[in-house]
Amino acid sequence: MNSASAAVAGAVTFVWVGMVLAISFLEAPLKFRAPGVTIPIGLGIGRLVFRALNLVEAVFAVVVAVVVATASPTAAASGLTASAVVLLLVQLVAVRPPLNRRSDAVLAGEDPALHRSRAHLYYVGLETLKLAALIALGCVLLAQ
Repeated sequence: MNSASAAVAGAVTFVWVGMVLAISFLEAPLKFRAPGVTIPIGLGIGRLVFRALNLVEAVFAVVVAVVVATASPTAAASGLTASAVVLLLVQLVAVRPPLNRRSDAVLAGEDPALHRSRAHLYYVGLETLKLAALIALGCVLLAQ
């Protein structure tokens, strides 16, 4: 892989890492601790923020995948890129729809304590795995 391609893919990867850390692991849990933020308000904000994050992540995933695929990647770079992209796709296709239905129900007045959902735990687990894949990918790209 040439150094220019590795630099571009690495930069996008680490910006992606920063966004996931800032939003998923900092903003999301903290917003519910702010004074006056109710569960419906927090859910409304969260839906907007995660919709925007996921859109940017999709763009980053395409950019990284295209740059890595067209630059004679190492097996590690290919595998880690594929892992991050697949984990993002699973989040978007399999986990986000149940989370959206759950937040729709809560926003419509359903008591969140009545029907617990594990979708959020799956999302966090996938987010953690994706973050690990992205950090490893960024390190592999830096070593190119």
